[in-house]
Amino acid sequence: MVASEATPWAKTGGLADVVGALPAALEELGHAITLVLPRYRGVDTAGAVVARRSLQMGRASYDLALHVLEISARRRVVFVEHPFFERDGLYGSQGRDYADNALRFGLLARAVLDFAESEPAAPPDVIHVHDWQAGLVPTWLRAEPRRWPRLSRAGLVFTIHNLAYQGLFPKEMIPSLGLPWEVFTLSGGEFWNQLSFLKAGINFSDWVTTVSPAYARETLTAEFGAGMEGVLAARGERYVGILNGIDAEIWNPASDRWLPAPYSAAALSGKARCKLALLERFGLPVGDDARRRPVVGLVSRLVDQKGLDLVAAASASLLNLDATWVFVGAGEPKYEQFLRDLATRHPSRVGVFVGFSEELAHLVEAGADIFLMPSRFEPCGLNQMYSLRYGTVPVVHAVGGLDDTVQPYTARARRANGFKFRDATPEALVRAVRQAVRLFHDKGAWSRLIRTGMSADYSWRKSAREYVKVYRRARAASALRGGQPGPTNAKG
Repeated sequence: MVASEATPWAKTGGLADVVGALPAALEELGHAITLVLPRYRGVDTAGAVVARRSLQMGRASYDLALHVLEISARRRVVFVEHPFFERDGLYGSQGRDYADNALRFGLLARAVLDFAESEPAAPPDVIHVHDWQAGLVPTWLRAEPRRWPRLSRAGLVFTIHNLAYQGLFPKEMIPSLGLPWEVFTLSGGEFWNQLSFLKAGINFSDWVTTVSPAYARETLTAEFGAGMEGVLAARGERYVGILNGIDAEIWNPASDRWLPAPYSAAALSGKARCKLALLERFGLPVGDDARRRPVVGLVSRLVDQKGLDLVAAASASLLNLDATWVFVGAGEPKYEQFLRDLATRHPSRVGVFVGFSEELAHLVEAGADIFLMPSRFEPCGLNQMYSLRYGTVPVVHAVGGLDDTVQPYTARARRANGFKFRDATPEALVRAVRQAVRLFHDKGAWSRLIRTGMSADYSWRKSAREYVKVYRRARAASALRGGQPGPTNAKG
């Protein structure tokens, strides 16, 4: 398995949570997993076995160190060390991508292939790569299978976590990467006369997955396909959505180390203590009236994708509702300033923390009554599943994984666990939040919502089994392909 980030070693978003949790779930099913990551600045690899080697990419030679860290009998992590990764940010700095990202992640891909090819152990049955940063792994294997003969029959699986990030680079980078020009075609990695690591990964893999069934359907349309809808449609039945899971040990209100009091669906009293602690943490009123009022929480990147423009447009109507608001996040300066101004104008109703804090993220999930996710698009989303597990009722825009996981409340809905709005408008957002705020005061109905959400299984067990099915199909497709270059239309 190859990715650019994974918890607990490096994280900028949900990709890291997925890649951090999925190998452990696969191990529980009896599989052996090697995860390969860059060794970024500050990553502790104490106890790892270190091997040094050089490799050629294009006309340049690169000296690497590989840190092999054994996690358990069936799971290990290999960190690729090179000055490329010794930087302040994972992908960029001060809001700009690093200019040499093509070389950085091209080197990661080459290091993976050379390491796996030279290992004395049996070659992998499947190589599973994540997002554009790993897109050149299947590209090289399909373009030059004879260079890595031990790997050429591995099933190749590519997972898209967010189609908006496509790894686009000038075609002039191809010689520096050492790629053959044959990959720069419409059926390969060419995208509007640029090289797309993402498109190459899609086209040169045996199977392609994304992180929810709804997002898989959405990305086949022009609205959500980001120009790749035709590329994905061409994969036919070999493009599927598998809903992400969550780490049920870390995100467990009964044992969460960040909470002032534990609780569960059978014993909810600790949630009231978490609500009080949340109000106190943000300097908000904590009297009886305040505690009887629902707290609406949001933990998010403050960007258009996450629907912050909808929140801003609807803010006057939202603040007229009988609720208290807590916002945690960082992102576009205009939204950071908007939230600060909102807190200044409504100091008794709005609490804001600009930045990210793991402790606060857990406290908001536990202490809020309602969790807001108005994303314009959301491949999967994890916070709605954290919220459901923590008895915090989600209000979401019905897109991607949010649509898959949240069942909307109606008086007759037995499996309802939250609220949804279909139209991406301020008016629709306000209607959904207003419905949630009103229902909060119906303690019987609200208790049923909470317990329905908390009783579901959001762990990786089910998702990991679905990945294993895809691995078997990819392995079968690879056998039909016979390790040869070029796409195959054989049914998996």
